[in-house]
Amino acid sequence: HFAAIAAAGPLVGPVLAAQYGYLPSMIWLLIGCVIGGAVHDTVVLFASMKHHGKSLSEVAKAELGPVAGWCTGLAMLFIITITMAGLSMVVVHALERNPWGAFAVFMTIPIAIGVGLWERVTGSMKNASYVGIAAIMACVFAGPYIQHTALGEWLSLKASTVSLLLPIYAFFATALPVWMLLTPRACLSSFMKIGVFGLLVAGVVFINPQIQFPAVTQFIHGGGPVLSGPVWPFISITIACGAISGFHAFIGSGTTPKQIDKWSDILPVGFGAMLAECVVGVMALIAATALHPADYFAINSAPAVFQTLGMDVVNLPKLSQEIGLDLYGRTGGAVTLAVGMADIFTHIPWFSHLASYFFQFMVMFEAVFILTAIDSGTRVARYLIQDFVGDLWAPLKRTDWMPGAIGASVVACALWGYLLNSGDINSVWALFGVSNQLMASIGLIIGATIILRLSHNRGYMLTCLVPLAYLYVTVNYAGYWMVKNVYLNPAAKGYNVFNAGISIVMLALGLVILISAVRRWKALLGRPAPQAGLKPAASEA
Repeated sequence: HFAAIAAAGPLVGPVLAAQYGYLPSMIWLLIGCVIGGAVHDTVVLFASMKHHGKSLSEVAKAELGPVAGWCTGLAMLFIITITMAGLSMVVVHALERNPWGAFAVFMTIPIAIGVGLWERVTGSMKNASYVGIAAIMACVFAGPYIQHTALGEWLSLKASTVSLLLPIYAFFATALPVWMLLTPRACLSSFMKIGVFGLLVAGVVFINPQIQFPAVTQFIHGGGPVLSGPVWPFISITIACGAISGFHAFIGSGTTPKQIDKWSDILPVGFGAMLAECVVGVMALIAATALHPADYFAINSAPAVFQTLGMDVVNLPKLSQEIGLDLYGRTGGAVTLAVGMADIFTHIPWFSHLASYFFQFMVMFEAVFILTAIDSGTRVARYLIQDFVGDLWAPLKRTDWMPGAIGASVVACALWGYLLNSGDINSVWALFGVSNQLMASIGLIIGATIILRLSHNRGYMLTCLVPLAYLYVTVNYAGYWMVKNVYLNPAAKGYNVFNAGISIVMLALGLVILISAVRRWKALLGRPAPQAGLKPAASEA
């Protein structure tokens, strides 16, 4: 469960939010996780288990009615599509003009396929995983030797090329059998994820880097080069994973419930894994704020924008030389985190000359997680498209019907591929943040409903209502702000009427679900509360 929820989000969100200083991000990570995220993940997991492991849309249909269930399913389709675009945007500038990183990332595809074929033939995933991990590490170390070759020139990709290749890759990855690419890549990335998270914590604790950022910066009122909006509400939609994330509802309903042995496991899995992800988010924040602010902004903003800030870089020229890559203007957060971690680890004397290897390994590490999320997320989007359109044309309901599967995959890839190429990290990540936190609001609404229906103490409902009240207001204001100031503002870089339309539709779906929930709550409050120790009547189950 932890490996599934802790993708690139808790690494990148805090890096982008560092624009506001370390204090707002730290406060939101700690309070948002304990009061919001951990509660959300726990109640969603419980609700799905109570409904025999069904998805959140099916749970919403059972708890709130068919209209809310349909709106939840449609919102899930929007959100998973936007999530693919938001995560892909993170890796684009990390692979741009980076043949070493592009080679290491590209080679994970044939390596994962080889691992899948090995397991298919021999039945042994253990030995295949060992060889796969060793092969991935070998590709990272082989990178310097291909940089200045013909292959290196071919892999020196433009950002626009990477943006086109990612949805094309996703189509083929979705069309391949699950055992051939998705499963072995997820297996390899899980080992890497746990190992790198351990190194991240160890590096921060034992090396103890000095925080160079102020508690708050001059951009808390808006107008920043990384995120254009003010610290509220944008701190809470920029840092989603690590604090509270609706994406976790996809994992906590339908997937994790089928692997839980007993009810008491919900607490360490749902609540505990979210606390662990918060630790990852805090470590990423430290890695970003350990950089000098001028170096941070030089990486995370376009060169022309950085010149208007009146800042002079400090360590970035030295870091660029050590890493062997032009680091200026590589927005998206992935490069900043890789630079911050490389800088931390090179403080160890015997690692002082390995900055380039640490950097490229972190780039590959982040990219593999994102590609894994793209593999599974695009497949989920395909299933949702087939399910919705299948109501109009029955053959599409069959997931094994090849023409339908291919057609739905093309539509899914085209949708998030368009979003990926439609704006910058500011607009796309904000769209992802709004949609993601709207999904978290829906998860809390369903959690509040099932607590009200089953608990003898209706006051427990406040554990969901308190974070819901904050999150729902935050999401709607952030969505309104982006529509007014960015998506429908011709002078803004992220001007995009399509993104405005998606935002308005999503917020409307959230409102319909909330209204359905309030009506359901009113009906439940009109009935006696269940007595302690007694199961609800069959009509209430």
